[in-house]
Amino acid sequence: MNYWLFKSEPDEYSLSDLQGEPGGIGRWDGIRNYQARNFLRDQVEEGDGVLFYHSACKVPAVVGTARVARAAYPDPAQFDPESKYCDPKASTDKPRWYCVDIQWQSAFAHPVSLKAIKQNPALAEMVLVKQGRLSIQPVTSAEWRLIEKLGAGSD
Repeated sequence: MNYWLFKSEPDEYSLSDLQGEPGGIGRWDGIRNYQARNFLRDQVEEGDGVLFYHSACKVPAVVGTARVARAAYPDPAQFDPESKYCDPKASTDKPRWYCVDIQWQSAFAHPVSLKAIKQNPALAEMVLVKQGRLSIQPVTSAEWRLIEKLGAGSD
């Protein structure tokens, strides 16, 4: 099993939005960065763990967890001319963009802020710290366990 951090702006799609979906399962779509796309397409697998991160907000933080419920498939928005994610260069024979489905697992009692992550020496090598703008990024099992512990309010 792999672990990931998925970023979302909470006013666009929050952890609560995911929880409110039927079965707590929602499509993670709209990824238009090639490195993030490659992670989704080539490495993210059903059953993988996801740290749900709220970005572009007052206090950016990991706010909970999810699991990948369905591995990568072509993002339907790329074929929809009415979508802001439409890509005229994409075709059903050669899709350019991918999405996954994730399922809500938990909300943290104590969101783990970016500031707290940056101040924790054990998390200094996280991709979030080194390459902060990437919307899909790998997380080590040790980082996952520590962030879950911090989210539960344990030190």
